Amino acid sequence: MDNQSNFGQRQMVQGDWKCSECKAEIKELPFEPDGDRPLFCRDCHRNRKGSRPDRNF
Repeated sequence: MDNQSNFGQRQMVQGDWKCSECKAEIKELPFEPDGDRPLFCRDCHRNRKGSRPDRNF
């Protein structure tokens, strides 16, 4: 099964976007943005992710 060699690799989408928080340029994303939600650069995403409380389900 040769398709396992690509397991874990994400298809990156190339484009020209700006971070909604710090306005840094974003050249590639692991998804196609829909335009309805804000985009964050790697640093801002990491900072936001670390500042949220854990959810208990």
